[in-house]
Amino acid sequence: MSLFKHITRQNLPTVFFLTRHLSSATTTASKLHDRYTFEPPDSLSSSSQNPNEPPPKPHTKKPKPRYQPPSSLDRTGKKPIRSSLPFDFRFSYTESSQKVRPIGLREPKYSPFGPDRIDRPWTGVCAPAVDPKVKDLDGDEDPKLEEERKKKREHVQGDPLTNAERKALVLQCERGKTKRQVNMGRDGLTHNMLIEIHNHWKYTEAVRIKCMGVPTVDMKNVCAQLEDKTFGKVIFRHGGTLILYRGRNYNSRKRPVIPIMLWKPHEPVYPRLIKTTIDGLSIEETKAMRKRGLAVPALTKLAKNGYYAHLVSMVRDAFLVCELVRIDCQGLERSDYKKIGCKLRDLVPCILVTFDKEQIVVWKGKDYKHLKDEYFLKDRESFDDDDDGGGGDDLLTDEDEELNNTNL
Repeated sequence: MSLFKHITRQNLPTVFFLTRHLSSATTTASKLHDRYTFEPPDSLSSSSQNPNEPPPKPHTKKPKPRYQPPSSLDRTGKKPIRSSLPFDFRFSYTESSQKVRPIGLREPKYSPFGPDRIDRPWTGVCAPAVDPKVKDLDGDEDPKLEEERKKKREHVQGDPLTNAERKALVLQCERGKTKRQVNMGRDGLTHNMLIEIHNHWKYTEAVRIKCMGVPTVDMKNVCAQLEDKTFGKVIFRHGGTLILYRGRNYNSRKRPVIPIMLWKPHEPVYPRLIKTTIDGLSIEETKAMRKRGLAVPALTKLAKNGYYAHLVSMVRDAFLVCELVRIDCQGLERSDYKKIGCKLRDLVPCILVTFDKEQIVVWKGKDYKHLKDEYFLKDRESFDDDDDGGGGDDLLTDEDEELNNTNL
């Protein structure tokens, strides 16, 4: 204590100087209001420090809203989407047949578009454009819808392209000049691919489409469905590569309303492709034919995600020599070579014998007649006139090497 008093006495002038300096600073600070019209904030005012007043309440934050995960299924307060497209919405337009009636469903009739998102009910197979209460799934299509599609397509296409315009569009779609491409896989032309094609058409007049795998067995069906569902036109085809033109009168601002399919629906149950006994044969004859068919030399070996457009013509020609044909499908998905076998049954036509050991064995039947129709497209299609010396032969040169390296 004595030490503290000793230090205080020694530093008394210093303490007096600091006190005087602070008092002078206070007097000078009081002149700020007169000179600069300074007004102290409320937090520094003398009124806020009045002990008689209650202490100010702390700043209360607003409570955060309750967390709601973003869900595309939440349709509260939103009207269902209405689309005027004149065709039934399906998951795949090329791989689903209207001629074959399913015998059952694998799940309840939940719409893959989400509940209450579109104004069309889901029947388990499609979302029909007409007659919401569909009773017959394998019936013929309403002729009014076909006429409406033709009218819309003619309006969008306008005047046909000249050869020079076609060549210019095809040159723009070369691999080295643009990366805009839509890939078509084992599911074929799906519903959501329509949205992707229209998104490309917003910035360019034509888009390149690459087809691989199962859909290439029937390329004419692929081209027909593309033109029918998009209202465009295929102006060039080389193997599995297509150039799809949008049309002269196409307006991206007036593009059709296409609802998004949120998930892939389960395929319905169809009749069995391979029956216990082949029609017209006994059980012993059927077993002997299956055993003999697996021993027949393979006609060809299918590559995974290859180009199979020549497969039907190869099977037709092979039936001129032998009655059983085996196709090696090792490495392919079971669902893929089942779909290929179903297409062969309808297009050749032929009778399916077995799918054992990753093989497709088909029999021409007793009443087989060799067909020589012009149902299938040529390997290359470009322009109407050939006066210019076939200018499309040098286009998409990378496709030539791919076709040569693809083994059926």
